[in-house]
Amino acid sequence: MKHSIPPGVFDIIPYDAKDLWKSSFLWNYVERIIREMTSNYGYSEIRTPLFERTELFQRSVGETSDIVSKEMYTFEDKGGRSLSLRPEGTAPAMRALIEHGLHQSTPIQKLYYISPMFRYERAQAGRYRQHHQFGVEAIGSASPEQDAELISLLISFYKKLGLKNLTLHLNSIGETSCRQNFRQALKDYLQPYFHELSADSQLRFESNPLRILDSKDPKDQKILVQAPSILNFLSDDANKHFEQLQKILKHLNIDYKINPKLVRGLDYYNKTVFEVTSGELGAQNSLGGGGRYDGLLKTLGGPDLPAIGFGTGIERIIQAMINQNLTLPSASHPFIYLIPMGEAAKLACIKFVEELRLKNIPSEMDFTGKKVGKSLHYADQLNSTYAAIIGDEELKNREIEIKEMASGTQIKFSLDNFVEALKQKMEKQS
Repeated sequence: MKHSIPPGVFDIIPYDAKDLWKSSFLWNYVERIIREMTSNYGYSEIRTPLFERTELFQRSVGETSDIVSKEMYTFEDKGGRSLSLRPEGTAPAMRALIEHGLHQSTPIQKLYYISPMFRYERAQAGRYRQHHQFGVEAIGSASPEQDAELISLLISFYKKLGLKNLTLHLNSIGETSCRQNFRQALKDYLQPYFHELSADSQLRFESNPLRILDSKDPKDQKILVQAPSILNFLSDDANKHFEQLQKILKHLNIDYKINPKLVRGLDYYNKTVFEVTSGELGAQNSLGGGGRYDGLLKTLGGPDLPAIGFGTGIERIIQAMINQNLTLPSASHPFIYLIPMGEAAKLACIKFVEELRLKNIPSEMDFTGKKVGKSLHYADQLNSTYAAIIGDEELKNREIEIKEMASGTQIKFSLDNFVEALKQKMEKQS
């Protein structure tokens, strides 16, 4: 029986010519940039389990949200506990912060993660039932400066990868009292149009009317054109916070677009919300986004600390890089491929390859004993920069010729300083 992968998920393999974005060398490159950028901004990595107690997401994300009501992978374990594969990264990070008392060590905690998330969604381009997310969380500061730093990290990360045609959408959804007043005003406005709304929006009308603003249905969008704006319902404190954030973003030369209909899909947000889109991703054009969630920690039984975070999908990032025809990194390949001729040469090559690798020189050797022509062809398939044949004569004379695969040029080295000389050559070419 031939086994195949379930719908909505995918393999990441060393190289995929058909779907380049599934190639692991691109994922490794993006993850390396993530680690460099987060280190520069002072964020430390956190890793949480793939599954958590279901009530963690019910309390944080909200029981009426699409994630909890429709999309979570929930199961009962052998102990009768209800567990769920994590659909998002903020709640697990906050649970870990509370459980380990991280907030007690320093007043500001700055965390990041690179993790798979799981949502039972209709499989389509840009949406997968297992997707991978880079997220950051900054806990302990309520200042708009913290909001600006986090947004700056996200935009700088995209630009470091070379992404273009980015639009930063910015909004404030205020505090609880602001949203309560706006919620009623929005319902009053939508009531005459109730039967014209999409089925999803009709369901959200009572439980979560702000999510109607997120609807992509053309009929809903048409109805919402004259809808009231949340920005007219902000408290003085929320308005001041939002204006200061905009002032800082302008100072940092970060362009943005005010989008009063941006609310994000999770119930725990307040004040600042934001999203970054790219024109190359089609209908599902969001690269990432986030917002402030000052009350979440307290809701989960922790301290009442302000916090803000974002999440960005790695699949979409890589697809946008490819769609924008960016100069992509090369797949890893050997710097040199050694071809031994005879048993003595084979033992010598084993030792050379080990020494080369310990000097951080990517190296391979032929184990098959095939004819030289076939071995050179394989070295070419591996995209090796150089190849070298070592036999009894090379061992006796203590000299070796390496062949540059691209040009055919041959260079002589002494076997006694071969490893060091090759290291210097690689450093010059890098």
